[in-house]
Amino acid sequence: MKKEHVLARMKEDCLVAVVRAKNYEQGEKVVDAIIEGGINFIELTMTMDEGDPVEFIKMMANKYKNNDKIVIGAGTVLDPETARACILAGANYIVSPGLNVDTIKLCNRYRVPMLPGVMTPTEAITALEAGCDIIKVFPGNIVGPAAISSFKGPLPQGEFMPSGGVDVDNVDKWIKAGAYAVGTGSSLTKGAKTGDFAAVTAKAQEFVAAVAAARA
Repeated sequence: MKKEHVLARMKEDCLVAVVRAKNYEQGEKVVDAIIEGGINFIELTMTMDEGDPVEFIKMMANKYKNNDKIVIGAGTVLDPETARACILAGANYIVSPGLNVDTIKLCNRYRVPMLPGVMTPTEAITALEAGCDIIKVFPGNIVGPAAISSFKGPLPQGEFMPSGGVDVDNVDKWIKAGAYAVGTGSSLTKGAKTGDFAAVTAKAQEFVAAVAAARA
């Protein structure tokens, strides 16, 4: 999928599900449940308890390769080596909790969106200068929705996606503050801890409805 298409789709959907899978089987059930609930952007993290997270990306990319709605990405990517492996496995975008310019350069080389995590204006400026189209505000629960408007004051050209602490109850505040999209993880997938994947689907549906209402 071309970079421009991924970015346009992310803005359109405005919602990214962060999946920290325990293993292949549990992870696949979580992904299926989220997609059934209407969320199309799936960020699979490199923090898998059992198995190879890059292989899991390959599995999910292959499973949904004929579904144009589903966009698989990689999260918790800390270095360019891991980013390249994820891209070759089928990841359409790369997300990191921090800022690594070499990782950004690698993703630019392959024309894959890279969303680095930042908490300061200096980091945001560095990300923009390195060529990032969207910047991840992380951890979102520490800075709150006001961080978006604070960043966009001096950096109106920047686009920001909060992740961490985004829930159904506050997603409207993030969107109204000017977020390009939002990322949500534990609040969305907590039902999976007890094997209640129906709860994951239900929560995904709540998120989709909340985002639609906020944008309306």
